This record gives sequence, structure tokens and C-alpha cells, in this order.
Amino acid sequence: MQVNAWERVRDNAPSQYTVSKGDTLWDIAGEFLHSPWQWPELWRDNPQIGDPHLIYPGDHLNLDDCQGSPCIVMERGQQTVKLSPQVRTLPHREAITPLPLETVRAFLRDHRIVDSQDELEELAYVVAGDNQRLISGAGDLIFARSTDTDTGQNRIVRGEAVEIYRQGQPYQSARGEMLGLELIKIGDAVVARREGDIIQLDVRQANQEVRNDDLILPPEDATLDDNFMPRAPLAQLTGTLLAVPEGVRFIGRLQVVAIDLGSRDGLQPGHVLSIDQAGERVNDPRTQEVLQMPAEEAGLLMVFKPYDNISYALVMEASRTLEVGDPVRTPR
Repeated sequence: MQVNAWERVRDNAPSQYTVSKGDTLWDIAGEFLHSPWQWPELWRDNPQIGDPHLIYPGDHLNLDDCQGSPCIVMERGQQTVKLSPQVRTLPHREAITPLPLETVRAFLRDHRIVDSQDELEELAYVVAGDNQRLISGAGDLIFARSTDTDTGQNRIVRGEAVEIYRQGQPYQSARGEMLGLELIKIGDAVVARREGDIIQLDVRQANQEVRNDDLILPPEDATLDDNFMPRAPLAQLTGTLLAVPEGVRFIGRLQVVAIDLGSRDGLQPGHVLSIDQAGERVNDPRTQEVLQMPAEEAGLLMVFKPYDNISYALVMEASRTLEVGDPVRTPR
């Protein structure tokens, strides 16, 4: 931090904060800092703690002065267990998460991205329902056809679980370049039989009716590394809020959004970006020229799932209603 680093600390920041169940790292950072994404500059490793990056309910976080700069030092209480003839099991404690991960995990279970149309065409797809049904649901048998590239991670194997997806909206850059294609989960199935490139599937669960041309994929590893801190990207990035996967246009706090920046731009889970809102266009009262007012910061988002060219992020703060098309950037 710089010489004026204390200016980043809230005037009403507590001298000590006790972590509670349900806290997120973003919440805690906001207790101490005007800008929660500056948390890594405040946090100090605690060598006496087994894993100093993990914070648990019951930990005490103390605001201190470390050679002229503000810092957080953690105290962790020690549990004392009396010996007895019986085995005593201590309750399992889960470290706090950087953001509300259950919201994110629920979203990831139903959405994924493929990078190109070519990749999409390599996936197995539904060709028919049993008894020539046009639509199918839970308990029905369906038939799919694999492609010549049905290998590796997309290989469909008898007896294994698979997921049924339908193509959602394509994501394009402002120049019309394809960034990725969204897939929306329709249901789950099990591979009952396979003969050559024809696959028979037993539909176990369906959120919507299953139709011809729906896509068949092995389950994606939906585990999410939750050991990350809110922080700003190192590079100065600018991008756009592409879409809200649920299809709405206006956006508020704790909604998932897609942006046109990804891992190829250096984005990682935990990176925080500012969301700007374009200023109004007004007429000069003397010349009648149309003037564009400066953009104003309107919110903050945190990336949780970057793909090559697109990232899913959660809106952490919104001072006004956000919209698709709003610009995003590295926070100042």
C-alpha cells in the first residue's frame, strides 16, 4: 500500500472483527475497506496458522499497523478436548467463501460454455424419442448419435451418467466475432446401450421436454476452487457486460452475468471489475451540440468462472440498475 493507505480503511472500521457463520470474504473486506477488492493489500499471512489463507467462523481479525500501513492479523482460538474413554468428534468447520458459492454452484450446474461452433458440432445429439416421440421426459428412452470425434472427454460410455443440454444464446464481441456458445441444461440421463454411433439413453430427470438435436455431454467437473481472494487484475482491462444468462436485461446485486473477457485476457477467479454506466447525452444550451457526459461507476462484479474468451461473474455491488452493454474495467 502507499503512504496514504490508511485512507482506504473505513473511518468506522472495527479494531477487531469476529468471523461468523455465513460471512463471505467480500462481506468481511467491506467491514474494513471502502473497496473490498483491495483486501490482499490489507491481509497478512499468519505463520502460526496451518493455512493462513483460510478464515473460519470464530476467528478474530485485528486491524493493526504494520510499519505504517494498515494490516489484518488473525487470532485463532485453540480448542481443548478432555480425554475420556469415548471417542469425541469435533464438529467439521468450513472455511468462509469469497462470495455466496451456493448461488454460483447452482448456476454452474445448469450452464456451460463451448468456445466455437466447430466444438459444438463435435458433440453427440438426440435424433429420436422412443416410439417416434417428438418430445420426451423423465422415464423415457431416447436415441442419440455420436460424431466421429466422440473421443476423450466427450466420449459417451455405456452405464455412465450424461447430461442433456440445449444451445442457448451465442456470445459475440462488438465486432461480431464469436466468443462462445452458451449451453443450458435440460436434464440427466444414463447410457443404456450403444451400437456404433447410435446411443440409447434412459432419461432420469428433465427440467424441460427433451427434443431432437439436444446435445449429450458427460458431466462437467462442477467443482469450484473457493480458495481465492477478491482482488483487481494486474492488467488494465476494458470489456462489456454481454448478457444475463437468465435472459433479463436489467441487472442487480447477486445476479450472474457474462462478460466478454476471459482467461486469455488474464482473468482468474476472484478478479474484481468495475461496472460503468454511460453518461447521459445532453444538448449544449448555447450551441445545441449533443454532448456525451462522462461514464460513472455503477457497480462491482467478481469473476468466478473464466472461459477462454468469456467469463461468468457475480454482481457484488450495484448503486443503480445495470444493463446489458454497460462497460466493465479494472477498478482504479
